[in-house]
Amino acid sequence: MIEILVGSQMGAAEYTAEQVADTLVQAGYEVRLHLTPDLEQLARNSTWLVITSTYGAGDLPDNIQPFADQVAQDRTDLTTVSFAVITLGDSSYDTFCLAGRKIETLLLAKHAKTMEIKLDIDVLTEDLPEDQAIAWLPIFLSHLNEKSVNL
Repeated sequence: MIEILVGSQMGAAEYTAEQVADTLVQAGYEVRLHLTPDLEQLARNSTWLVITSTYGAGDLPDNIQPFADQVAQDRTDLTTVSFAVITLGDSSYDTFCLAGRKIETLLLAKHAKTMEIKLDIDVLTEDLPEDQAIAWLPIFLSHLNEKSVNL
């Protein structure tokens, strides 16, 4: 099971997540898309793919901030969760993709296991964010399949 957690303020990360989810489903993976992630609704023995934009001065989007607060305040140990992060950001800001790093730090503090891969998407490039994310998916899937073999 791949849980896709979305943090989107203006819609670009949401659209990217939808395209990633569709691509994964077409490849035969079981996927659940969470537009307003809630810790209680996420499978703990699964892989979480966080797709978020960075908003304002490196902030998390409004729809994922309650999830981040929930994780920070919850005593749950997330050792059975592995995760990767895709972050959309604007490289003209010094807080480029900071929201993704914040989520990563938060999950690591709860003992979730990073897949040690991430994708920082600069929205100033010509390539569409969803195209960059889909092009990155083979890297994600190779790490996902490697994890399955090692279980």
